[in-house]
Amino acid sequence: MTLAAGALFGLMWGTIIVSFASSIGATLAFLVSRYLLIDTVQNKFGDRLKSINEGIQRDGAFYLFTLRLVPVFPFFLINLLMGLTAIRAATFYWVSQLGMLAGTLVFVNAGTQLAQLNSLSGILSPSLLLSFALIGIFPLIAKKGLGVMRARRVYDGYQKPKTFDRNLIVIGAGAGGLVSAYIAAAVKAKVTLIEAHKMGGDCLNYGCVPSKALIKSAKLANQMRNAGHYGLDDAIPKFSFRKVMQRVHEVVAKVEPHDSVERYEELGVEVIQAYAKLVDPWTVEIKHSDGRVQHLTSRAIVLATGASPFVPPLPGLDDVGYVTSDTMWDEFAKLDEAPKRLVVLGGGPIGCELAQSFARLGSEVIQVEMAPRIMMREDEEVSELAKASLERDGVTVLTLHKALRCEKNGESKHLIVEHDGVEKIIEFDALLCAVGRVARLSGFGLEELGIETNRTIVTNEYLETGYPNIFAAGDVAGPYQFTHTAAHQAWYAAVNALFGHLKKFKVDYRVIPWTTFLDPEVARVGLNEQEAKEKGIAVEVTRYGLDDLDRAIADGAAYGFVKVLTVPGKDRILGVTIVGEYAGDLMAEFVLAMKHGLGLNKILGTIHAYPTWAEANKYAAGEWKRAHAPQKVLLWLGRYHTWRRGSPSKTAKVSKN
Repeated sequence: MTLAAGALFGLMWGTIIVSFASSIGATLAFLVSRYLLIDTVQNKFGDRLKSINEGIQRDGAFYLFTLRLVPVFPFFLINLLMGLTAIRAATFYWVSQLGMLAGTLVFVNAGTQLAQLNSLSGILSPSLLLSFALIGIFPLIAKKGLGVMRARRVYDGYQKPKTFDRNLIVIGAGAGGLVSAYIAAAVKAKVTLIEAHKMGGDCLNYGCVPSKALIKSAKLANQMRNAGHYGLDDAIPKFSFRKVMQRVHEVVAKVEPHDSVERYEELGVEVIQAYAKLVDPWTVEIKHSDGRVQHLTSRAIVLATGASPFVPPLPGLDDVGYVTSDTMWDEFAKLDEAPKRLVVLGGGPIGCELAQSFARLGSEVIQVEMAPRIMMREDEEVSELAKASLERDGVTVLTLHKALRCEKNGESKHLIVEHDGVEKIIEFDALLCAVGRVARLSGFGLEELGIETNRTIVTNEYLETGYPNIFAAGDVAGPYQFTHTAAHQAWYAAVNALFGHLKKFKVDYRVIPWTTFLDPEVARVGLNEQEAKEKGIAVEVTRYGLDDLDRAIADGAAYGFVKVLTVPGKDRILGVTIVGEYAGDLMAEFVLAMKHGLGLNKILGTIHAYPTWAEANKYAAGEWKRAHAPQKVLLWLGRYHTWRRGSPSKTAKVSKN
């Protein structure tokens, strides 16, 4: 219709007619929606619309202008939905007219060019081609213009430096910060990495590395106790707990050079060990331990400040004393023996891993979880297997037990819990808080700059905060708290920070694997059955039991399973859960397949060495194939082979001689 208006009325009058007609029509639809539906919608959803109403009241005109200039949704939907908000009708009208004017002009102009065609050869005229080219590139121009407008609004009140000291400043030297800095240095950007504490962050110093070292020692002690399972004599392991913890610290020290100041300086990164705080969107204040204060400006900044253990506000907790997954490595290293009675608060991956390890090292472990089961993110059968494994190692798992308070009577320490309305007393020597981790948000200037947070730093799909030049990556950004996810995000944060003015990349969370290093390990990628049901996604479940795997039988670890979720009737993988020995390593093949769109048929057609654990993946794919065998085709093949053998009357007779 807009093209027709241009052809009939020319550029000026066509633009005027379409502009007013479309704006008036949109406003009428807006008013109909408002007077017929708004009360019903507002009454039904009530407080849930509060934040939307506040946002519309504050920035509604700009949101509407954006939608009009670069239409993401059909205009009729915008008209109806905006009528359900608190935006004023007059505002809706003038913003609509202004926002649609540029697009109207482009289409009307194309219509005027079409009206001037005298022959088919005119289709190739430069003016007509240019008009239609303008229609194609207009959304890109509009999007770029909106970006400039947003930036001006965001940075209003700040004076942008004319020159910058750095291309990129990274705050935090955990996995997210290290990878961000490394990428920047690799592309020859001038980058500064600032860390107030230890290089390597939580993973190296308190999480992945030390916990896996402890798990290995505990597993070996457990194998010695159960040596009869391997045809040897059971043995009571003799060890010094102090030496076990010393080995943990030695492992950390051996890995430490990978994340050291020296290594990153050799890579071209300037490393400053000090406290950093944002002063404005481009300036970082650096406070050194000797009292010096330094200011650096940068075109872009990446916040990778990580997370720390959450300590529940239990009355009396400070009086009895406690350790976290951060502090336990130093505190327990002072002990000659593992804590005799250890309470582990929390039934998530960290709590389960540490509970099992200390039980195997001789502690009497009681694990307290207020939820109905441990490892709530996994399928129920996985939770049950994990619980059975913990209990087999001597852990007392108390689910549906809520911690109420801690008490100290002389030298005795107690945790008071509630179960079925009844209070119970649990006596302990040490208490480990492992109820989750929270993003580090305080002390970095986020509040002063108005950077939005909601448990983590709020970012868009490009990992930008409210300021397009400030990014966040790793645990502080969420939604996952894994080292490999932090490194994954770091690539996007660094590339978008350095080259976003040319091309931006949306962070891809489609295929995120994780592993809980229990014995047996629990690994997952994509959907599990629990999530599929919650989201209403139809799936087909294929299962292969590891008790049938030759290598698992030979290793004395024939337990667990590979469970694959696929699109019903197709081999496209939606998710995989593996429970068993080396589950985390086995998962890599499925991660690769999902990332690159390879189905179970491709895995089945890949040669897997015998006898290896990796064959479990092939056999799982084989189970799916067997369930989808073409029965009618196989029936006819059977008849074909019968025919090939010949009829019974023509078969060879057995000689009587």
